[in-house]
Amino acid sequence: MKADAELDITRESCPMTFVRTKVKLETMAAGELLCVKLCAGEPLENVPRAVLDHGHSVLATEPLADQLYALWIKVKS
Repeated sequence: MKADAELDITRESCPMTFVRTKVKLETMAAGELLCVKLCAGEPLENVPRAVLDHGHSVLATEPLADQLYALWIKVKS
């Protein structure tokens, strides 16, 4: 997959992890792909759930390194 935009929230803590993700998604066009780099634990549990609650699609979650993941999100149409 090729991301239309990327966001690194590895230094953020909840609830700012989703706030920053939401703000970024609001700047993107329908159907675009956002790749969010985030840490395991609360961000990995909460951000995908909140993204789905807002109508976007989570296409994949892939491990990048120890405790670090990429979350692929498709902006809602």
